[in-house]
Amino acid sequence: MVVNVKLVGLFQTGRFKQKDREYPAGIKVQDVINELKLPQQHFGIVLVNGVHADIDTVLTEGDHLVIMPIVDGG
Repeated sequence: MVVNVKLVGLFQTGRFKQKDREYPAGIKVQDVINELKLPQQHFGIVLVNGVHADIDTVLTEGDHLVIMPIVDGG
């Protein structure tokens, strides 16, 4: 199945900004995070089809996944 994955901020470094990626049916957000080797200590917000989601959310064909790091500021 194809999932559109968008990485924000530092997660793009050495990876990509946005890309359609092929995954097996039943894959979870956490599996995508692991596959992309995103640094867990910087993990922040996940959106699936524009709605806040949990890392245990199961993705389906055509989903739009956005992974954002923690935003730090003062």
